[in-house]
Amino acid sequence: MSNKLIVLKIGTNTLFDNAEINFDMLNTLASSIKQYRKQNINFAIVTSGAVQSGANELNLSERPKNLKELQVASAVGQVSLINTYKEIFNKQDINIAQILISKNVLEDRSQFINTTEALNGLISKNILPIINENDVVATEELKFGDNDRLSAIVSIILKADKLVLITDKEGLYDSDPEISEEAQKIENIEYNSEELNELIPKSFSGKGIGGFSTKIMAAQMAGFSGIETQIISWSINCVDDVINDVKIGTIIKPSNKNIKLKKIWIGFGMTIDGEIIIDEGAEDALVKDASLLSKGVLKVNQTFEENNGVEIKNTKNTLIGRGVVNLSSKEIEDSKNSENTVVIHKDNLLIL
Repeated sequence: MSNKLIVLKIGTNTLFDNAEINFDMLNTLASSIKQYRKQNINFAIVTSGAVQSGANELNLSERPKNLKELQVASAVGQVSLINTYKEIFNKQDINIAQILISKNVLEDRSQFINTTEALNGLISKNILPIINENDVVATEELKFGDNDRLSAIVSIILKADKLVLITDKEGLYDSDPEISEEAQKIENIEYNSEELNELIPKSFSGKGIGGFSTKIMAAQMAGFSGIETQIISWSINCVDDVINDVKIGTIIKPSNKNIKLKKIWIGFGMTIDGEIIIDEGAEDALVKDASLLSKGVLKVNQTFEENNGVEIKNTKNTLIGRGVVNLSSKEIEDSKNSENTVVIHKDNLLIL
């Protein structure tokens, strides 16, 4: 049990009890992390709760609804939230660092790499990263939607051994346990299974903005990248149980692929500027690890430039992959019937 890295995502419903910070939970968590760091098991924490902290500071009766009010509450709440983490973890002689990430950081490859290096640098110096979305500079288009997805991206760029989503439910259920007495907890499920996809519309939200649909999608992102996800409820022993492979919550089993960081960025970080429709022959070739050639392109949607990000779809509108194009949309249109030109090199292509 050495040289492991575990990303813990703590939801608003876990962090707060009746709108007040759950100090017992954080004290127990800090103690557990201190214990396992002695065994060379490192952690990164993705935390929700800034908006709720801000709502408390501003004496608001409920969570704000519109973006501007959310940004104000978050800006105020980030201070009290990180100070709470600092106070509690410093008692265990653990130094922390606050990292605020917005989605556009991950859309730029150089910033994506810099974020990766910064996080790894903190961990190498035995500093615990406390990570949150940067709500203050986010817009509706730039918001991750929830810290669940952010936790998956953090797990991916840190090449974590496991992503643990700590929530107020014991795991995933085949139906809503608050409505159906016959709801059964799912102990193990594959990240790309139809059963998991079918659970997404059944999700409901609590105090935070992420219901279980975002947790499932986070698990799918992590799973695609070869990272196991475990969805659990908080308990005094839950960190011990996770590390010692005790069966708690729901485990979402990952792919056994080894995907390069650049391709992870292509899949989940870069901006998508256009769409390329391909024929069956090109689809077969891509699945077999070939580059996309102009002869396989049927149609180009949207206008984009060289080195932009695009999605690749077949004639049934099924997403095949994402890639960085060698040519502009106009150049692709001009070349697709006359030249066997490389539109996307396989090194810049991720098949989904």
